[in-house]
This record gives sequence, structure tokens and C-alpha cells, in this order.
Amino acid sequence: MPEGLARRLGTVDAVVVGLSAMIGAGVFAAFAPAAAAAGPWLLLALALAAVVAYCNATSSARLAALYPESGGTYVYGRRRLSPLWGYMAGWGFTVGKTASCAAMALTFGAYVAPELARPLAVGAVAALTVLNLYGVQRSAGVARVIVAFVLAVLASVIVVGLAADDSVVFGWFAYAPFVEDVTPASDRPFIGAASVTPAYDVWGVLQAAGLLFFAFAGYARIATLGEEVRDPARTIPRAVGIALAITLVVYTLVAVAALRTLQPELLARSTAPLADLVTQAGAGWLAPVVRVGAAVASLGALLALLLGVSRTVLAMARERDLPAALAVVHQERQAPRRAELAVGAAAIVLLLVADLRGAIGFSSFGVLVYYAIANASALTLSRDEGAPPRAVPVIGLGLCALLAVTLPLSSVVAGLAVFAAGLLLWLARHRRRPA
Repeated sequence: MPEGLARRLGTVDAVVVGLSAMIGAGVFAAFAPAAAAAGPWLLLALALAAVVAYCNATSSARLAALYPESGGTYVYGRRRLSPLWGYMAGWGFTVGKTASCAAMALTFGAYVAPELARPLAVGAVAALTVLNLYGVQRSAGVARVIVAFVLAVLASVIVVGLAADDSVVFGWFAYAPFVEDVTPASDRPFIGAASVTPAYDVWGVLQAAGLLFFAFAGYARIATLGEEVRDPARTIPRAVGIALAITLVVYTLVAVAALRTLQPELLARSTAPLADLVTQAGAGWLAPVVRVGAAVASLGALLALLLGVSRTVLAMARERDLPAALAVVHQERQAPRRAELAVGAAAIVLLLVADLRGAIGFSSFGVLVYYAIANASALTLSRDEGAPPRAVPVIGLGLCALLAVTLPLSSVVAGLAVFAAGLLLWLARHRRRPA
């Protein structure tokens, strides 16, 4: 029997881990490119992303309560569909979210000191990997502090944006027309902002929803920590629902404030939209605090990502879909230290050798495929097993597939190539196994 992990996390801890991933990954990063695609329909795109997230969260929570093990959809796909489908879910999550680790680390570096973004990113990954080596409970405690600070910053942004006098908000647009952003792509922040006029059509709304879904995907971290949660049958569904509801409220209020203060065009072109929001609203003194909040939020997202990916690596190693040496759990700390070190090292390698400007789109593609498999797994549940209403996984599966194909073409092509490579590795590995 594989060594188990300690069940130390309660509902509050699980909610905090999910919030640190969702709010850190999205609210400071995804709104500008989403506004470039959806324009004034940004709130519609956000609502669509929330529907997909709700379906995925409901399916995942029911499955996690039935299978409270590390690994998330990797486990569910293996148990409900086939080992291959489970592997493909785990492969997409591991590769895509390792790239997201690098993305969040670079986002942190860009907000703190753009000229030192890469070395700061490497230092952040190394430091948080060491923190995780001392156990998930300590990591959850740090996440709680990060979430409290980021929520306080966002509350200030929302109040400033919604309370700004209309003459201050709209006067700037009357006397200072938008100037086309000609900043070279290589000089933009990690996420990047649009330099062209957005196309406000159905395709743009779908593409924006796919990008915004990336911001909601943090609840996966709750499911991947299923083996370390107390009373998982109750805690996981409750934590997922609470974290998703809080995130939706925060995102909606921020989006309303941003659209009111910046309007879609400037929001789409902004490289630091929330800092620009408070400046435009006449509270420029708050901009440095917002930048600190963005950096801290990026660290929170990175912490949760490293936790979640390492647990999926642990689960895959237990099934020999990854090297068995990664399945070892440290007896004293009861943490998968080898898996954590491997994930941290992989993220650092990506930071050193790769241009990751397309990582957000690729990660969205991988996560949407991951949740499509989760919804397909939930469709096999019986009522006695806690099956959700059938419409939930059906809608979730369909929307995941739709949003995946509407992402930028480069992200779709890269995603398909990586999944094809994973499939070839799986076939080669299993062909060598004795019957």
C-alpha cells in the first residue's frame, strides 16, 4: 500500500488554498486580454466562464468526495473511464500547470522589478518549493495571510472604482483620446495586453470566457489536496462552493469597476489594469499598493500551483505513469518531497530556457481538457454515488470543448501537440510493460 498523507486541512484551509489560486491567477492578469476579445461584453464572458466553472466544480466536488485521494481528475478518469483518459488528464494538468507556475513567477517578477523579472521568478519558485517541503499545513497558513492581504487590496480597488466621481472618470476620455499602444510585444508584461482594436462578436466573447476560465481554475487545487483534507466527503464540496462563490463576487465587482473607470478600450490596452483603474479614478496614491497586491497574489497562486501539481505527480507516480521514485512520501513531514522538488525544478528550467508569453493560453487549453475529462467522469456516477444533475456535467463537457477550440490558434496548436506527445509517451511506456 502506498504511504498516505496526513489529513490536516479543514474547510477554511481548503477554501483559502482555492482562493489563493483563483484570485491570484486571474484578477491581476486575465482581464486585459479578455477585454481585448470581448470589449463591452466582458461581463457576459465572465458569466459564461462562471457557468463553466460551476459545472466543473460541481462535477469535481462529487468525484472528490467519492475518491478523496491526491491527483484530482487523474484519479477520476482512471476509475470512471480508463487508465488512458486518467493519464491524459494528469498529463495535461501537470504540463500545463507547470507552465502556469512559471507564468505566475514571472508575473511576480514583472510587478516587483521588470528588469530583474527572470531571476526574481527563479528565486520565488525556489523559495516556495522549500516552504512546501515542510508540509501542506504550513503552506496553507501562508496562503491564508496572502489571501487576506489581496482581498483587502481588491476591496480598496472596488471602492475607489465604484465611488469615483463621474466627472473624474469620464472627463479624461473627453479630452484625451486613446492612443494606439505601440509597445513591442517583447517589452510588454508577461500576460500582455492587446495592441489592436478588439472584435466585439460572439467568437470574442467565447475566447474571453476561455481566458477568464483560467482565472477560476484554482478550485482544482482543493480537489488535488483531497488526501490531506479532513472529512473530505463534506469538506471538499463545501470548500469548492464557498471559494467559487467568493471569487465570482470579487471578479464581478472588479470587472464592473474596471469597465466603469477605464472603459473597454483602455482596459484592453492596459498592462496593469487595476493600477490604472485607481490612478484614473483619482487615487494614484493607491497604485503602488495595488502593485504590491499583484505581486503577493502571484506568489499565492504560485504556492497553490506548486502544491497541486506535486500532488498530481505523486498520484501518477503511484500508478507508474511517472517514475515510481516520485511516489515517496517523507515520513516525518508526510509530504511528497521528491514530487515537490521535481515540479519546482521543472518550473525553474522553463523559466531559464523558454519564452512563456503564450503560457496562459496554453494553460487554459490544458485545464479545459482536464475538466472535460472530469465532466465525462461525472456522467458515469450513479445516484447512490452522489451523481450531480445530469445537465451539469453535460453542459460542462460541451462548454469546455467549445471554449478550448476558441482560444488563440497558437494556444490550440501547442496544446494539441503536447497532448499528442503525452499520448505517444504513454503508448511507448505501456508497450514495454509485461502483461
